[in-house]
Amino acid sequence: MPSESWQARVDAVWADSAASPEVVLARIEALVGELDDADPRGPFELGGAHDSAGHEELAVAHYERAIELGLAGTARAELTVQLASTLRVLGRYDEAIALLRASDPDPALGAAPEAFLALALHSAGRYDEALAVSLDALIPQLPRYQRSLRGYAAELKAAAESAPRAARPGAV
Repeated sequence: MPSESWQARVDAVWADSAASPEVVLARIEALVGELDDADPRGPFELGGAHDSAGHEELAVAHYERAIELGLAGTARAELTVQLASTLRVLGRYDEAIALLRASDPDPALGAAPEAFLALALHSAGRYDEALAVSLDALIPQLPRYQRSLRGYAAELKAAAESAPRAARPGAV
């Protein structure tokens, strides 16, 4: 596992809003060069840097390598969101949806996985499901109207489930 100083330097690269995606990539590559090849944080950070630079296919390969190496904890939850987002961008909607639906919640991410699931569902043409997921993620934050919105979300889910698979936009 990398030292805290290594992670702090990585975090500083990501926090530099003035750095272009290519500069971020170069800096992350240099930092990853300090790690053992078996450290899963290396490919995880490289995946994020390639993702940010618009190199989605390379990002997927790095993310998959980080999983193979056993990335765990909050970093693994972050990877799931990032990989699912990248799969969505690549048009691999069903993979993104399945990945997010199978993920374990991590309190550090809040409703981020649900937000990206809603995006993937929307991209797949599954609009009712996307809206229901969005509402379900939003409801705990609301001081009022939770019961009403839970009911509306349930109606959206029921409508999505009752639609014939072939009639659903984006269905295979």
